[in-house]
Order: sequence, then C-alpha cells, then structure tokens
Amino acid sequence: MTSRLPDRCDVVITGLGVTTAVGQGKDDFTAALFEGRHAFAPMRRPGRSLPDEVAARFLGAEIAELSVPEEFPARVLRTASLSARVALATLSEAWHEAGLDEADPTRIGLVVGGSNVQQRELIQAHSRHVDHPEFVRPSYGLTFMDSDLCGLCTELFPIRSFAHTLGGASASGQLAVLQAVRAVRSGQVDVCIALGALMDLSYWEFLAFRAMGAMGSQRFADDPGAACRPFDRQRDGFLYGEACGAVVVEREGARRHPEPYARVLGTATAVDGNRNPDPSLAGEVSVIRGALAEAGLTADDIDYVNPHGTGSVLGDDTELRALAECGLGHARINATKSITGHGLTAAGAVEIVATLLQMRERRLHPTRNLEDPVDPSFGWVREKALPYDVGTAISLSMGFGGLSSAICLRKWR
Repeated sequence: MTSRLPDRCDVVITGLGVTTAVGQGKDDFTAALFEGRHAFAPMRRPGRSLPDEVAARFLGAEIAELSVPEEFPARVLRTASLSARVALATLSEAWHEAGLDEADPTRIGLVVGGSNVQQRELIQAHSRHVDHPEFVRPSYGLTFMDSDLCGLCTELFPIRSFAHTLGGASASGQLAVLQAVRAVRSGQVDVCIALGALMDLSYWEFLAFRAMGAMGSQRFADDPGAACRPFDRQRDGFLYGEACGAVVVEREGARRHPEPYARVLGTATAVDGNRNPDPSLAGEVSVIRGALAEAGLTADDIDYVNPHGTGSVLGDDTELRALAECGLGHARINATKSITGHGLTAAGAVEIVATLLQMRERRLHPTRNLEDPVDPSFGWVREKALPYDVGTAISLSMGFGGLSSAICLRKWR
C-alpha cells in the first residue's frame, strides 16, 4: 500500500556507504559502475562449494579484500561475522559523510534490512563442532541472530533511539530505506540510517536457488563475465554478488548537514499473497503507480528507472510489462545487477546508492551483456556509460513472498 502519513515533512538523503565485490566506498564503486567493471568468477569463500566436488563451484562475485576502519577495536572484530564487518565498514562511510557525530544520538535510528544473513558462517560453525558440540564458542549465541548486526552497530556508533532488523527477502534493502523514511516523516527520529546487509550464503542456499530455477546455471562456466545478463534474451537466472549499502535519511532542516543527494518524494509497498518466487504484474504496477501518486508525479516526470532486473526469465519479462503498462517506456534504464551481481538483502539499498551516484555524476552506467534485449523499445543504456542529467528517478525492488516496493527520488538542486 502507499504510505500516507500526517504532517508530511521533506525527507532528504545526506550520506551513502557502499561495499561490493567491484568496489568498496563510493569513489571506487562509482568508477566500477561507469567502467562496467565486474568480479564474476567461481566463488571460493569456504562453505560456498560442495565439500566433495571442488570443481563444481558456483559463479558469483566476492569481495576480494575488505578494509575495516581502524576505529573499531580488534576485540570486537575477532568475533564479528563477515556480514557484521562489512556492515560496520559501510555504515562508517555513510555516517561520516552525513556528519552524524554532530547529531543527537537519541534522535538517530537504525533499520537493518535482511534476515538469515549469516548462513555460511553458521554452516561452518556446525561443521567445525559436529563431533564436539560442547566446544562451540559462546559468541555463537549472538552471531546466529540477525539482531547481532544491530548490536554491533549501536555499540560502535552513538545510535540511541531504536535499532531493528527488517526481513523482506530481496526487497529488504529498499524496504529498510522506506522504513527509515517513515520513521523520519512521522517524527519518531530526525535521522534514520537504512542498511542493506550482506547476505552471506552457503552452498545449501545456492543449491536450492538453482533447483527452483532462480539462480543462473553453469552454461557460462568457461566465461563467468558473460553469465550475468539482466534483460538479455540469453539470461537464465541471477548471479550472487556480495554487497552492502547504507543510506542516511533525515528530516530537512532538522540540523545543519551536508548538501543532500536527493529528496524522497514517494514510496509504496505491496504484497500479492504468493509464497512462491513468481513475480506479480499487478503488484509491480501497484507500487509504481503508488510511488508516483504519493510524489504527485506522472510517468512523464520520470527520467530514469533503476529496475530490480535480476536476470530471471519470468522476472525480467514481468518487470518490463509493468514499466510499459505504467507509461515508463520513455525513461532511461540500466541494470545495476549486471555489474554487481544480486546482493539479495542488500540489493535494494545498493541500487538506491547507485541511482544517487549517477544523479550526482550526471552519467548512467552501462548494462553489461545486454546484447539482445528482451524488448528493444526501452531506453536502454547498453555497452557504454551515457552522459545524462537525471532529475527524477524511480527504483524498484521485489522479493520472494510476493513483495514489491518502489521509491521515487528527485535530485537535490
């Protein structure tokens, strides 16, 4: 449903943080986007390949080297999972860009988008202690819960209003941003940080995704860079990509802050009553129209669409039908996942970051491997970055369980 809150205030985005396999930090990530740089390869992180079939590796994009700020004590990092360490590094970038050291801690909230985000580390813990379970570390009692990310972030940053997780499958990251917007609009806080958490998966989850036809096959095993192909006729599923994104949302005028990236004009969410991963045309049309209506805009006002665009055969087709039905065939469109891979719980937040960086840079990144578009009539950005001044954009996310969401952003001028 479309959010309708009383006493609406202008809500702006003042800080961003991002960590992906193609770049950590806004500068490196921005360069990777416009270069169309990728990191797709057989995944090698322990717990990501079948134990007895080393050659049968899944394709995806992994962070080669994570840089964690020295401000965090080693004693904390020793027991922090990969998801938690990436969250801290990403939040730190957004926090400092927004200048939140100057904000009132009791007026800052945190929403972590994602559930079941530490599966690989849990599998490894089980394997290590299967013969001697009595030696499991006490910290396991914390790290198997998603709330551990909230605990770490609030221990190391002065966030004292609220902190909680929000699960929405692949829509989690964007839903966290929408929840942050609502917390600020309602007056619950002046500043709210939305963090799309890194979903650290094991071979068990990859086997299930492939069995249901959602994850890409081994067809491009000899050429991993060609495997992720959203909206191309040769696509056959998503490719996983490690990622995390942070977005600082605040009430305009509540404090002195850096020049914002954009105003949030409209948001919408919907569910279609479907447990399965099948996309819903009606649900996607509903959130596009709902976000536009709340923003007071028409489809003609939208310059750019950042789609969900996973590379799913049915998902891509349905999304393009929804965009066409809503009159968005004229807008420029590219697929961020063609570069980053599918960050799952992080994807929606990372793609909002990508949208805002493109707005600020006045350029649109290419869509890798878009050689034969499913529908060539759209305003595709294909093999090269395109100079383009985006004034108003809409970003979409969809998740298993019939979830759809949309957010409408206007560049700060």
